[in-house]
Amino acid sequence: MAVIVRAGAAPMWWPGLLAAAVGAFVPGLAGRRIGLLAGAAMFLVTLAVVAFARTGRYAELARGATRAGRSDFLQDRDVTVRNWRRGHRWWLLGAFLVAVATAAVLPGAGGLVLAGAGAGLWLKAARFGRREVRDDVLYWVRTDRVENGRPAGRQVKAYQTTGPVAGDAAPGGARRRRQ
Repeated sequence: MAVIVRAGAAPMWWPGLLAAAVGAFVPGLAGRRIGLLAGAAMFLVTLAVVAFARTGRYAELARGATRAGRSDFLQDRDVTVRNWRRGHRWWLLGAFLVAVATAAVLPGAGGLVLAGAGAGLWLKAARFGRREVRDDVLYWVRTDRVENGRPAGRQVKAYQTTGPVAGDAAPGGARRRRQ
């Protein structure tokens, strides 16, 4: 489950920083200093909004989680990430282009908003990973229930759990380190 949340973090973070860097070289209508300061403020606001949005729904689904059965299909981490990124690639490209285009008004601000959304997703996945460590389980979403890459959408009725060493994802959606 945290893999789906974390899948969008990097494709928003790095292009957001690139758009902010491009925007820092454009004078813009408001000026570089005001644009970057406004962007830093919007970065923090976006990070907080994304990181704490729908946390009640995530907690509710985690409380109602059931143990995954032998016949349940649990998708690999890499497949989940690839599917999410493929499904959202045009949206991500559009967000990057808008972030670069906003540099004409507020230099760097659009890129920092995009980077803030990526950082917020990473923070949300990390918080859920701490819950997984605390509960000593990994939470999964049935692949047929995920709608448009949303792990807490209307079709998701409850999460499923496995032991903490199942699959190829560590708690929080990171890659499991093999030793």
